[in-house]
Amino acid sequence: MATLHETFRSEIVPRLQEELGYDNVMQVPQIAKIVVNMGIEEAHDDPKVLEGCMNDLAALSGQQPVVTRAKRSISDFDIVKGDPVGCRVTLRGARADAFVEKLFNVVLPSVRDFRGLSSDGFDGHGNYSLGLDEQLVFPEIRYDDIVKVQGMDITIVTSADSDREAYYLLQALGCPFRD
Repeated sequence: MATLHETFRSEIVPRLQEELGYDNVMQVPQIAKIVVNMGIEEAHDDPKVLEGCMNDLAALSGQQPVVTRAKRSISDFDIVKGDPVGCRVTLRGARADAFVEKLFNVVLPSVRDFRGLSSDGFDGHGNYSLGLDEQLVFPEIRYDDIVKVQGMDITIVTSADSDREAYYLLQALGCPFRD
C-alpha cells in the first residue's frame, strides 16, 4: 500500500497541475504543517488535567506537545500572565502526512452524525481550520485513560495562494467536504 506522500507525488500532483493550470510541478500547493491545539480551562487550577491532555495529544500526534501560556492577565477568568492555558503540537513532513491520512480516513468518519466538513473553515490565505469536540474519536485514546474530555482545534496550513487551491488540494487528499 502506497503512503500518502507517494500517492501525492504520483497521482495528486499531476491531477492538480492539470485542474489548476500550472506549468510547473513546484507550483502545486502542498501541506506545510498541521497545528493541533487544545485550550484547557482548568489548566492553571489543576495540573493533572493539563498533564492528561498533554499525554492525549502526544498519543494522537506522535510528538511531544508544548504548553501554551497566557500572554496577558485576564481578571474575569482569574488568569495571570504566564499561566498555562493549553497545549499544542506542530506536525510537519511524514508526521503531518500520517496525521492527515488518519484524520480524513479514520477519525472524521467515526464522528457521530458526521455529514462532511464545511468549506467555511478557510481563512482567505489557503489554510483550513476545524474543531473536534472530544479527543475520544482518535483510535489511540482510550476512555479509561483520559482525565477530562477535551476538544481541540486543528489547523492545516498549506502553501496554496488561495482558498480555492487549498480546497482542491484537501479534496484530492481525501478531505470529506459536504459541498
